[in-house]
Amino acid sequence: MSNPASRVTDRRKHWGWGAESAQPTREALEAMRPLAQERLGFGGEDVTEPVPLERVELPTPRVSPPSALAEICADDTHTRAFHALGSAYRDIVRGFRGEFPNPPDVVAHPRNEAQVEAVLAWCSEEGYAAIPFGGGTSVCGGVEPRLPGEYPGVVTIDLGALDRVLEVDKVSRSARIQAGAPGPVLEDQLREHNLTMRCFPQSFEFSTLGGWVATRAGGHYATKLTHVDDMVESVRAITPAGVWESRRLPGSGAGPSPDRMLVGSEGILGVITEAWVRVVPRPRFKASCGVGFETFHAGAQAVRELSQSGLDPANCRLLDADEAAFTGAGDGRSALLVLGFESAHHPVDEPMRIAVDVARGHGGSPGEVRTQESPAGGDDSVGAWRSAFLAAPYLRDSLVSLGVLSDTFETAITWERFEEFHAVVMETARKAAGEPSKVTCRFTHVYPDGPAPYFTILAPARRGDEDRQWDEIKTAVSDALIDAGGTITHHHAVGRDHRPWYDRQRPEPFAKALRSAKHALDPAGVLNPGVLVDPAA
Repeated sequence: MSNPASRVTDRRKHWGWGAESAQPTREALEAMRPLAQERLGFGGEDVTEPVPLERVELPTPRVSPPSALAEICADDTHTRAFHALGSAYRDIVRGFRGEFPNPPDVVAHPRNEAQVEAVLAWCSEEGYAAIPFGGGTSVCGGVEPRLPGEYPGVVTIDLGALDRVLEVDKVSRSARIQAGAPGPVLEDQLREHNLTMRCFPQSFEFSTLGGWVATRAGGHYATKLTHVDDMVESVRAITPAGVWESRRLPGSGAGPSPDRMLVGSEGILGVITEAWVRVVPRPRFKASCGVGFETFHAGAQAVRELSQSGLDPANCRLLDADEAAFTGAGDGRSALLVLGFESAHHPVDEPMRIAVDVARGHGGSPGEVRTQESPAGGDDSVGAWRSAFLAAPYLRDSLVSLGVLSDTFETAITWERFEEFHAVVMETARKAAGEPSKVTCRFTHVYPDGPAPYFTILAPARRGDEDRQWDEIKTAVSDALIDAGGTITHHHAVGRDHRPWYDRQRPEPFAKALRSAKHALDPAGVLNPGVLVDPAA
C-alpha cells in the first residue's frame, strides 16, 4: 500500500492540532509557565512532552484492501494514529500520551467518486465500518472508530484529495465545491473570482466543506447566516444504496428537504462528495469596535437589542470579564462586546454608529471604531480577541504539556430563560471542575430569540487521570445543559460523545424515522456506526 500522506512535506501532528513543525520546543513550553501562573494561578508546575511517533504502538491491521484499491490505501503508523482521534480535549490528551485505543485498520484516500463508491462497496460486502473523514477537527468523537458491537475491520475514508472548486456561477452567486476542500484551500480558489463563502469556523484552517455540511457547522459570523445550513444550495453524496443528489434550487416547498436530511447527518447516511453553496462578493467595507460593560448581563441586554434590531452585525461576540482577561482582550474587570460590521456593497459607518448608541443605552463604554483606514492592531481589544481566537487550538496543546485541562461546552437557549440558565451552568461547571479552576462564558452567535453561550473550563489536570476527570466534568455540565432546557450542541455536532444527551433531546419518533432512513441507505450498517443512531439489528 502507498502512503499518500507521506508526500506532504509538513504533515499534521499525529496527536494534536496543526503541523508537526508547529509543535513548541521544550524551551518554548518552559517559557509559557509564568504566563499560565499569571493568567490562571495554576499550571506549569512541571512540563511534559508528547510521546513521539516512533514510540507509538498500534495493533496490527486486521484487513488488507483489494488490489484495485491498494494504491489509495495506507496503514502506516502515522496515518492510522492521525485518523484514530479527533480534536476534543480527551482526544488530545490521549494522543499526547501515545494512547490510540481505536485506530482504523486502513485509511483510504479516494481521488474521485468512483473510488469512494468502490471503498463503500468493499466495506459493505465485508462488514467493515466505514468512517468518513474531513479535517479531523471533530470535538465530539465523530471520527474516532469507537464502535458499538463487533466489526471485523475499520476503514476510514479521507476525502482530502477531493479539494477543488469545480464551478462558479457568478450570476446566481454560487459555487460547486468538492467536500474535501479545507477552508483556506476553498477560499483561495474563490478569491480568484473575488468571492467568499463567508464560513469561518474556528477550525477553518483544517476543517473541510464536507465536514461543515455533515456537522451543521457554524462560522464565526455572529448573526444572520450563522450556520452552513443557510449556505447550502444542494448536496451530492455517495451511499451504499446509490448516489444522492438534490436539484440545485434557491428554495423549494417540495416535501421534506433532501439537503436538510444530509446537513447534520454526520456520515451515517452517505459520504458527502460535493455541494453547491451560496457565495458572496468579498467585503470592501469593514468597521469594528470593542465595548466594555460593568456586568456580563448588562452586555447581554445590549446584545439582545442588537440581535432584534435588524442591523445584523457580522460580529456580536460578548465575553465575560474572565474570558476577556484570559484572551488578553480585557483587564478582568469588565465584560467585552466585540462588535463588527462589513459589506461588499456600502459603507457600514451608519449601522456601526447606531449599534454603538444601542450599547451605550445599556451602560456600554465603547472604544475606538476601527475601519479600513484605521485597521485594528494587536494592541486593541478587538485585535487581541481575534488573535486569541485563532490561536486557541494551538494553545490547548501547550496547556496539555503544562498540566491544564481545557475544554468547552456550547449550547443555545431563548432570551427569557438565559439569565437563570447561565447561573445554573456556571455553578455546575465550577463544582465539577473544583478549586482552583476558571469557568468563563461568551456568546459565539446570537439570534433574535436567544444567544448561543459558549462555556470554557480551565482546571489543573489530574496527571494520568485526565480521561476520568474529563468524563466527570462532561457528564455534569451536559446534564445541566439538557435539564435546564438548552441544546447539547449548537455547532459542534453530536458524534459519540454527545449521544447520551442527544438521545434525551430528540423526539423518539424522529429517532425511529432516522434509524429507518439509515437502514434504507446503509443496510449493512457500516457508515459511522454509533453516531446519531445505532444501526438496526
